[in-house]
Amino acid sequence: MTYNLQSQFVSENIVLFNSDINNCYRIPSILTSNNGDLIAVIDERVSSCKDLKYNEDINIVLRRSIDNGLTWSKIKTIIDYPVGESASDPSLILDSKTNTIFLFFNYINHVNEKGIYYLKYVSSIDNGKTWSEPVDITNQISKDSWKNDFKFITSGRGIQTKDGTLLHCLVNLSKGTHVFGSNDNGLTWFITNSPVSPGDESKIVELSDGSWMVNSRVNNLGFRYSHISQDFGNTWISKIVEEVIDPGCNGSILSYEYQGKNLLFLSNINNKKIRKELVLRYSDDEGITWSDPKIIYSGEAAYSSMTILNSGDIGLFFEADNYRRNIFTLINIDQLLKQ
Repeated sequence: MTYNLQSQFVSENIVLFNSDINNCYRIPSILTSNNGDLIAVIDERVSSCKDLKYNEDINIVLRRSIDNGLTWSKIKTIIDYPVGESASDPSLILDSKTNTIFLFFNYINHVNEKGIYYLKYVSSIDNGKTWSEPVDITNQISKDSWKNDFKFITSGRGIQTKDGTLLHCLVNLSKGTHVFGSNDNGLTWFITNSPVSPGDESKIVELSDGSWMVNSRVNNLGFRYSHISQDFGNTWISKIVEEVIDPGCNGSILSYEYQGKNLLFLSNINNKKIRKELVLRYSDDEGITWSDPKIIYSGEAAYSSMTILNSGDIGLFFEADNYRRNIFTLINIDQLLKQ
């Protein structure tokens, strides 16, 4: 069924998760595995849509597709702690060198350590069919002095750079947004010392020259911010991106090699005040400028996550209709660039 979807370049619109009086599904993340299978993960917030800080029963669930998103498996629970412990805000990185998928999440034990955030992941080496036990990396990617801080791994996606480094973003609302990653395929993890600012939930991409770009949500501003580092996160050059308006909402950015040229695609909400009208923009100059917004969904919308399919299309997984539906749609790049 289709809801408020726009334009000739949008097709195959499937509602993957429907919220109801029992479960609220929020915080979508999507990834293409090495063999082309699609993996869509999301919070299953039992009985309440409240965030991790206030919710004692959040699980993480998954659906898979083996045909470029045309059909999907049944919902499968990946992470399910006892009531009183919650896992939330899933995000994904594919290590294509080891065929390992990392699924990161934030964790709180509301019974024993209420308000204390832990940072964890599970991993899969069979394209998302089975998953490891959780691994706690809090001590590797945060600092002892941050123990009581409001900190979380950004939901959505991280990346693997050309040299194999895994990179992702961690937000500490009082200390800034930091890049973290791994140089050894996830055996150990590091965090950069220099935060980007301003920035809440953020996404990272690698530019053609190897520089890192972080694109950030900034609350109460009406626009997004861009941060670029040419020295592996030691220093940053930051600027407001005035052509990309935003109400303060998590978006998605990815790099796409198209006909010999590197394009960047950005999905976000095209409104300064409210979460309505999901759009897609592209940049052919490494994020210096962005195209006019292409409307994907004209109704209420929020978080989004993108992946490149084996078919060459972009798969977009997003929240819609006041968090009642989570929709997967295909974006045809040839058609989009013609408009």
